[in-house]
Amino acid sequence: MVKSQDIVILLVCMWLSSCLCQTSSPQHDQLKFRLAGYPRKHNEGRVEVFYNGEWGSICDDDFTLSNAHVLCRHLGFVEALSWSHSAKYGAGTGKIWLDNVMCSGSEKSIEKCLSRGWGNSDCTHEEDAGVVCKDERLPGFLDSNIIEMQVDENRMEEIRLRPLSAAHAARMPVTEGVVEVKYKEGWSQICNIGWTIKNSRVICGMMGFPSEKITLKNFYNFIMYKIHSVACTGNEAHLSTCTMEFSKNTSAPCIGGGPVVVSCVPGPQFAQGRGRKNKPNHVRLKGGARAGEGRVEVLIGSEWGTVCDDLWNLLSASVVCRELGFGTAKEALTGARMGQGMGPIYMNEVQCLGDEKSLRKCPHKSITAKDCKHMEDVSVKCNIPYMGFEKAIRLTGGRTQLEGRVELLAPNASLLGQWGLICGDGWTSREAMVACRQLGLGYASSGLSMRIVGGRTDYEGRVEVQVGSQWGTLCSDGWSTREAMVACGQLGLGYALHAITETWYWDSSNVTEMVMSGVKCRGDEMTLSDCQHHRVVSCKRAGPQFAAGIICSESASDMVLNAPLVERSVYIEDRPLHLLYCAAEENCLSKSAVGANWPYGHRRLLRFSSEIHNVGRADFRPRLGRHSWVWHECHRHYHSMDIFTNYDLLDLNGTKVADGHKASFCLEDTECHEGILKQYECANFGEQGITVGCWDTYRHDIDCQWIDITDVKPGNYILQVIINPNFEVAESDFTNNAMRCNCKYDGNRVWLHKCHLGDSYSEEAEKQFELYPGQLNNQIS
Repeated sequence: MVKSQDIVILLVCMWLSSCLCQTSSPQHDQLKFRLAGYPRKHNEGRVEVFYNGEWGSICDDDFTLSNAHVLCRHLGFVEALSWSHSAKYGAGTGKIWLDNVMCSGSEKSIEKCLSRGWGNSDCTHEEDAGVVCKDERLPGFLDSNIIEMQVDENRMEEIRLRPLSAAHAARMPVTEGVVEVKYKEGWSQICNIGWTIKNSRVICGMMGFPSEKITLKNFYNFIMYKIHSVACTGNEAHLSTCTMEFSKNTSAPCIGGGPVVVSCVPGPQFAQGRGRKNKPNHVRLKGGARAGEGRVEVLIGSEWGTVCDDLWNLLSASVVCRELGFGTAKEALTGARMGQGMGPIYMNEVQCLGDEKSLRKCPHKSITAKDCKHMEDVSVKCNIPYMGFEKAIRLTGGRTQLEGRVELLAPNASLLGQWGLICGDGWTSREAMVACRQLGLGYASSGLSMRIVGGRTDYEGRVEVQVGSQWGTLCSDGWSTREAMVACGQLGLGYALHAITETWYWDSSNVTEMVMSGVKCRGDEMTLSDCQHHRVVSCKRAGPQFAAGIICSESASDMVLNAPLVERSVYIEDRPLHLLYCAAEENCLSKSAVGANWPYGHRRLLRFSSEIHNVGRADFRPRLGRHSWVWHECHRHYHSMDIFTNYDLLDLNGTKVADGHKASFCLEDTECHEGILKQYECANFGEQGITVGCWDTYRHDIDCQWIDITDVKPGNYILQVIINPNFEVAESDFTNNAMRCNCKYDGNRVWLHKCHLGDSYSEEAEKQFELYPGQLNNQIS
């Protein structure tokens, strides 16, 4: 018997003279791995493996740390720290797939290790093995985008909203549709008898929407139903935790009802007129690579602070996500997975019920400094609506999937070519949707796209196909790390490691037309199209060898200045000119120094110490390799960056009255937190950088660690220090690179007050800071 899938493929191939289609037999399911059980953190748990269409566990007989290393790499971590036996994280269900596993530790797959073979075991689930992985991700590891669920023996693999019509499917995000659940035997629907708004709230949360609305639409068809009753409280982060009644058979009809139809309300960032921001909130996410993820920070009074990870779970994380206009949380992360915050830690042992409107309304403990450290800051990954952003961008020519030349679908011309008939009478939208899914096309594919025309309703008509799409390059004029950050995020590849402006060595594509130029991003946009760009393409170097390129990374550094140290260490020095020859050579004095009576006289210097911490998830390394570092004979050191830090003195209107800068004398680990080893030392032409958890200190008494204020009159000013001001090196968060202080100078002495990072105060408090009229004490210890 010929299947409908074969008919569709045959018809398309007949119509496409270029014969783009090929038929293939189904292949064996690829192995998948996950961590399960309770209690656990994101990097530990019972190991479960998906094999032959079913999830199962691994027996602890003969289990070793070498086995754990292999499994942790499967899960995207660099290595294992330990393993557990006797179902420490609870007993699993279903198959025990592997027993007596013996690995050397170097195997690329658990399949390569010795064992009794798949499904051959004499264990019970009381012997399930678990692992604890090192909390460091493998470069380029991509998490699965499938929402997996497990309810006893009924294992649901994925959930989706099927649009009600072609018109609904063409709009992103899809906010309304039939709820469908995938099992290994295929897709099934849920019977709507007894369905409540609380159930809809859970579905909408999983689809990335903060809330739901009542829908009165009836939608009838003849698909069979495996789930016949669902009872949620509305606060579940996942449908799998609701009470459900399953059909005893493979599926059964919904007598007197039809499929569940859910309608969701999108958050401000995903509503019509996308790009709007949420109204001011008392919670925010920092340091994440994508929308809906980051370190959780709360605003208490006028200062932002973090949350400690004791008892942190999906329920509390989901309150944060909904508060910010996203869906429920898919991960509640501990251990500063999105980098460490600065400033106060406000909350600990947060225990939300799930229906709170704000995280601050949840039961919690206020803490002291000895209770928690910033290495315990919590973070979240929220469910966000599927927008299909990755279909409009691609990388070509790179050595790995994380790098290459950026190519974009031409704006307003994402699909070109002629529409053609592939099948006629007898098709309805239902069959067309099935055909599209079987072909893997959807409604907006970058390859083939289908549409339904000529029918009396949206659910029937002639099916037509469209072939061809116009890809083009992106002008590299002004291309910087911030634009690369947006590109990497749109591709789902994490953070930007480098922004490439010459890509002649990646020119492996025949795409030569340039479709976008003048791109200027803040760094937090969801797509490059959301950034400022030219209406008409205009590029100084328009050849494909000068197209924009990127190298992405799953982790990034994050540099912050110790603001209290600046405030404590500030003073004025009148330094003789005969001691400033080297500083003058390195352009560390104001312009008027050129006309000074050298070597007589002096310069007045505003001096302070700088302590720059790396609180991110990757080492801070100079963009240039050591072959490009510049030797400075006068101070006998190599500069690895043109400008590492800018020092500015501003008047109260924001006008610069004096400035200084710190070329990278050398980047090295001066001190580190306990348990972290120094890696970088400048001596003997050593490698330069700042390790995660370490800091580089520039003492107040070294050259160029100052602002020359010889020509500055007494008054009230603002001292501003900016790290990595030209965005030369990628960071997970650039908003915390600036520090500002109120500064009072009376002609003889200087005082600093309210030194703080640029994003550590509320907007209202920052406005008051800018209006600062003066100060009463210097707070110098």
